[in-house]
Amino acid sequence: MRAVIQCVSEASVQIDGQTVGEIGRGYAILLGVGKDDTEAQAEKLWSKILKLRVFPDENGKTNLSLTDIGGEVLVISQFTLFASCKKGNRPSFVDAGAPDEANRLYEYFADLARRDVAHVGTGRFGAMMDVALVNHGPFTIVLDTDEL
Repeated sequence: MRAVIQCVSEASVQIDGQTVGEIGRGYAILLGVGKDDTEAQAEKLWSKILKLRVFPDENGKTNLSLTDIGGEVLVISQFTLFASCKKGNRPSFVDAGAPDEANRLYEYFADLARRDVAHVGTGRFGAMMDVALVNHGPFTIVLDTDEL
């Protein structure tokens, strides 16, 4: 599983001009599910994200977690995080999860977030989405469960 985590002041996702998910301060998470991913990877990834201390404390040090600030989360499916550009100029997505299983794990990940965070927004798996966000910091982290 791969995730791009962005600290945001606000973020939203629209489908066909309608807002389907939005948050205030917290994380916008682009989530990619790989072909060999399981619930264990989702749990490991969410646990790491929840405990990251990347928000500034009263002294401006990145010392606070999402829980510490009462932050919100927007989870957006992003199979293109598994793009391979090793051959030619057209990305290959052979390492991305099969749609049904990837959707199941995406929803599972969002449910894990809902256990710990009061407000979790989502996009819609497989939909063409317009994502808007204000990256605070800017602060962006890329995580891959193969490297955790």
